[in-house]
Amino acid sequence: MEPVAGSPVLVDLVYQRLLAAIIDCSLPPGRRIVQAELADQLGVSRAPVSHALMVLKHQGLLREAGRKGLEVAPIEPLRLRNLYHVRAALDGLGARTAAERVAAGGMPAADLAMLHDIYKRGTRLGDEASITAHVQADTDFHRAIYEISGNAAIDETLESLWPHLQRSMVFVLEAHASREQAWQEHRDILAAIEAGQPDQAAQRAFDHADKAGRYTEERLRQG
Repeated sequence: MEPVAGSPVLVDLVYQRLLAAIIDCSLPPGRRIVQAELADQLGVSRAPVSHALMVLKHQGLLREAGRKGLEVAPIEPLRLRNLYHVRAALDGLGARTAAERVAAGGMPAADLAMLHDIYKRGTRLGDEASITAHVQADTDFHRAIYEISGNAAIDETLESLWPHLQRSMVFVLEAHASREQAWQEHRDILAAIEAGQPDQAAQRAFDHADKAGRYTEERLRQG
């Protein structure tokens, strides 16, 4: 983690750095949290670190570890699978609603252009890109669908779940073949939305998230 420069929003900057480290497993599950070490790494006092850690604990990304203080929470297979059940349902709803807007002639061309642009950027990421970049590109694609669906409640509902999902996505996207498969499925979802096919779009989006959940759960159980 790189040092954080002074800023009026120092706590938020520290929080974002720690969150990114938890998501990409620079701070892996089970890692003991030592405030003094983190403060030194980030170049800040302990106060903003302490505040950021409390937020992360509230989100379930950190947990109490007895006398050791806090540690990075484990990624529990069953919990993760349940999160993917929720995501799959909402992904299907978002894709369906977006396709319905296209079918009704109510989808602005700029919205579809944005989704295409995000899709293209994701497919252009090569093996030299960090796993964090691959996870973010995948996340951006799905959140763009929520946005163009016109139903803001979808993204609002999933907002607090994404850090947990993104930690697990590292296991899915670390393999090149998995990344290629994911973007092929993204292409199929995009095609159904653009064609104004609500049923196909919903099913493809649901299947994509559901398969990712099952695959990730299996990987976690295998250790």
